[in-house]
Amino acid sequence: MQEERWLLPAGIEEILPPQAQVLESLRRELLDLYRSWGYELVIPPLVDYLDSLLTGTGRDLDLKTFKLTDQLTGRMLGARADMTPQVARIDAHHMRSSAPTRLCYLGTVLHTRSDGFAGTRSPVQIGAEIYGHSGVESDVEILRLALLTLETAGIGSPYLDLGHVGIFRGLARQANLDKHQETALFEALQRKAIPEIEALIDEQGLTGAPARMLLSLAELNGDDALERAVAELAAADKSVRSALDHLRRVADETHRWLPAVPVHFDLAELRGYHYKTGVVFAAFLSGWGQEIARGGRYDDIGRVFGRSRPAVGFSTDLKGLLRLGAGVEERYEKPGKVLAPWSRDPDLQREIARLRGAGRQVVEEFPGQGCVPYELGCSESLERGEAGWVLVPVKDTEKPEGLPRGRD
Repeated sequence: MQEERWLLPAGIEEILPPQAQVLESLRRELLDLYRSWGYELVIPPLVDYLDSLLTGTGRDLDLKTFKLTDQLTGRMLGARADMTPQVARIDAHHMRSSAPTRLCYLGTVLHTRSDGFAGTRSPVQIGAEIYGHSGVESDVEILRLALLTLETAGIGSPYLDLGHVGIFRGLARQANLDKHQETALFEALQRKAIPEIEALIDEQGLTGAPARMLLSLAELNGDDALERAVAELAAADKSVRSALDHLRRVADETHRWLPAVPVHFDLAELRGYHYKTGVVFAAFLSGWGQEIARGGRYDDIGRVFGRSRPAVGFSTDLKGLLRLGAGVEERYEKPGKVLAPWSRDPDLQREIARLRGAGRQVVEEFPGQGCVPYELGCSESLERGEAGWVLVPVKDTEKPEGLPRGRD
């Protein structure tokens, strides 16, 4: 069927006017924001060697990644599903700085399935990362920048959900779980399936404090989760207690910088467990069940590229932000276009150049074009007056019946 040639694959979208211009304006504003904080822009390639794309964040991305064969080398390639491994390679291989490096990025990524909050398989991923600092301060800077990103996109009243992968990892090590046991318990924890967790603990022969502490993780969530964790995990080893302390300090420091942002805790929520090494977080919006930004610490991500440095970052989907943001289109709304006659008149061309330099859109009408200004989205036209070329508003009466106004 010829009509089907116009159809797009499920989860793949094209963005039309005026939304495309709004998206581009938001992109520029956010990149300018990151630049003002000292973040340098990098642009990784859309297609990369598969083993590079699945490094660090690694196998978590395997099922999400479109794969193809390089006809030049025979090696497997992938269309990036996440830009974080590529940015880690850039820091490790190209930046070579001993000082903390701040990098930001923006570009389309491809997913084999839709699981993002915008319901798309082609998110426009934007994010920022810090390499070379392992303290609470860099964790909190990333959190501040993530929340400022949401604010810039017109998303009000988000809340944060904080966790730390070191808590479960430390308890699993203390309980002497093997990889298979750890994975099974991890998956049950993500579902908070308490009967299944109990069965697994029983099956694995765990008793006493290790069993009790692992089971408690499923219920250690909410505003007071850290306070309860101090008692519930009192018998945990030093690494677990250190992770709890670090999480508390991140939460306290976040509250000092962002006192109006609610912070919740969920010690069983282990986003990116297989590559994250410390604090993990997600931002949510009331009434919207999916996270709208995510991030955390992944200190070992650069190791396979020859340089392991502390790293923390966040990312979100620009298309999703535009969908949820309020007042963004109005903020970027510009005056309607100006229609000018086709003429080499020097005075007219100077006026056209002046208007364009001032940010106005000027459309020059082709000879014999025969359309009215509204068909081109024009709200004003340039006409010659006694004092030269002047702007004249287009009257509603000039719009033919049933003709759409066009896009500004």
